[in-house]
Amino acid sequence: MRKIKALGVLLATVMISVPAAVSAADKIAVFDLGTAIMASKPAQERIKAALERPDIVALKAKVEGLTADLQALGKEGEAKRLTWSKEQSTEHQKKIEYARADYELATRKLQAEQQQIQQAIVQEFQPKTVTALEEVIKEEGVTLVFRKEAIVYATPPSDITAKVVDVLNKTAPQ
Repeated sequence: MRKIKALGVLLATVMISVPAAVSAADKIAVFDLGTAIMASKPAQERIKAALERPDIVALKAKVEGLTADLQALGKEGEAKRLTWSKEQSTEHQKKIEYARADYELATRKLQAEQQQIQQAIVQEFQPKTVTALEEVIKEEGVTLVFRKEAIVYATPPSDITAKVVDVLNKTAPQ
């Protein structure tokens, strides 16, 4: 019982002291680094170029081809399953399983490549984005910035992500 009371007192103290720590003169903002990077024109151009690489295009084509193969095998099975022997049906099921395994492998490879591209872009643009963020912080007179993911609710004007994207787009080499 004492622990519950102590916890209640501690919680009440925190709730009273947090607003006092952030004075009315402080300007609070929220920011999403990942969104800022990926929404910038230079990053979009880099993503487009990376997705047009021959190995990525070939992998996408393979996934699309395997999707079509799976659909064709499914339609063939539906159309002919009543006329097939048990052996033919088993053989067809094996074909579907092999095609599905190939599809899943190709899909995982494509997702891994896309994730690697995204990580490389985040690494490349993070310093530039932090510089743009610092510029917006100075211009706006922001005294406290929270990561957007850490906030339950924030009014749209307190989100400075779009302003940082604008700075990134203006400072990007044309």
